[in-house]
Amino acid sequence: MAKTERELAFVRDLEINENWTRRFTDLIDKHVGFKDAASILYINAGTGDHCIAIREKVDDKIKMFATCENPDLLNIARDKGVATSSAIEFAEGDFDDDSFDAVVADASFTRPESIADFIAEAVRVARPSAEVGIVLPSAGSFGEIFSLLWEVLFNEDLGEHGHAAEAMISQIPSVSKIEEIAENAGLKDIKTESTTEIFEFENGAEFVGSPLVSDFLLPVWLETLSDDDRFRVTEKLVQLIDDEDGSLSFRFSVKVTLLTGNKERSH
Repeated sequence: MAKTERELAFVRDLEINENWTRRFTDLIDKHVGFKDAASILYINAGTGDHCIAIREKVDDKIKMFATCENPDLLNIARDKGVATSSAIEFAEGDFDDDSFDAVVADASFTRPESIADFIAEAVRVARPSAEVGIVLPSAGSFGEIFSLLWEVLFNEDLGEHGHAAEAMISQIPSVSKIEEIAENAGLKDIKTESTTEIFEFENGAEFVGSPLVSDFLLPVWLETLSDDDRFRVTEKLVQLIDDEDGSLSFRFSVKVTLLTGNKERSH
């Protein structure tokens, strides 16, 4: 049975922040500074952990704002902000053009087909010359999973004989495509930093039973299937992982990419 948004918000807070989100935000900490920024916006702050961590590092005079993906995440983030006495204004969005000196955005769960709009929105709310930093998975991510999903879908005569899995692979943008999107959105001095993160599971059951996979990844990848077909694919995926890897653990990799740039004055 699918979890409610409220339940997913608590899973995000208790499981996903450390096991998934941190691997993306570490790149922000290494490569994004907030020199001369009087105001910062954090887009997709989740339950607020990284946003609050940034707040603790920057000058108290800097005004900080953050958006959360849904009201349930927003409530948790606001409660954390109050508990930690963090001067952050958490909201659901709707800011004016050219509003912030720096914009940080977490697109780690943003669907590939929405990346261009997501980047454009981050650029829109940044002031001219403001630094924009966005983290997201890039091409080369999830390849180990997608190859197995293709085999399962093909064998089970589902997902148009595996074409669904092929689409998953092709939709994730390459680093060069992300840079092109950012340039078209109005960024200059574009740079990218990437690192490969490995996720390891003891066996197929642990993989599909993990909150990251069962609650956040598979529901999106298999959303076009019926409930019965999703259950069947999941069962077959477990079997295939165990057959392929035997007594070895199952691993998949994610190419975590940080894009940074400055908004052009003409935009």
